[in-house]
Amino acid sequence: MAASTLIEKLNWRYATKKMDPAKAVPQEKVDQIVEAIRMAPTSSGTQPFELFVVTNPEVRADIRKVAWDQAQITDGSHLLVFAAWDNYSADRIDAVTSQMTEERGELPLLNQYYENLKATYLPREQQTNHDHAARQAYIALGFAMAAAAELEVDCCPMEGFDPSKVDEILGLKEKGLGSVLLLPLGYRQDNADWLLPMKKVRKGKSTMVTEVA
Repeated sequence: MAASTLIEKLNWRYATKKMDPAKAVPQEKVDQIVEAIRMAPTSSGTQPFELFVVTNPEVRADIRKVAWDQAQITDGSHLLVFAAWDNYSADRIDAVTSQMTEERGELPLLNQYYENLKATYLPREQQTNHDHAARQAYIALGFAMAAAAELEVDCCPMEGFDPSKVDEILGLKEKGLGSVLLLPLGYRQDNADWLLPMKKVRKGKSTMVTEVA
């Protein structure tokens, strides 16, 4: 995609507040957004989060109740839930190493790298590790939103929800996960969304960017 086209798509996108419940995102577009998430970079390639694609109306209705009653959760056709690892463990890091070895071949330096990673991560407090894993999910969120914009699928990133309640609804605690982000996917209601006609406002480059030559 040409750079100008990407910027045009990013100008087109906005945090959609009112989605049309009569319009569902085609599965092939959802699949592309999910693939963009899967391909996102993460620290040391650990990919320390999982993605839940929720279409079940009852489950989304339950999540809406613990997410400030945000209508996009049920008006959109798909809800993406990013759930970060609750902690790093030897088993989880070893699984990364095993996959790397299986797909790239035996690399002693790679094995040593992940042994050093365990020595760094495992002694840390659980909350520190969960926070680190959550930041990797945020990287993937950015990829998801850019992919959605390219496909002209509307979305709205959300932190406004009770993670413990969403964890309970989806059974995440038992999986060693904790919800950190919601991303409903759908299509905007042109005549119903108060935010749609408003000018996009961003800081100017001179305010936001400092070039260090």
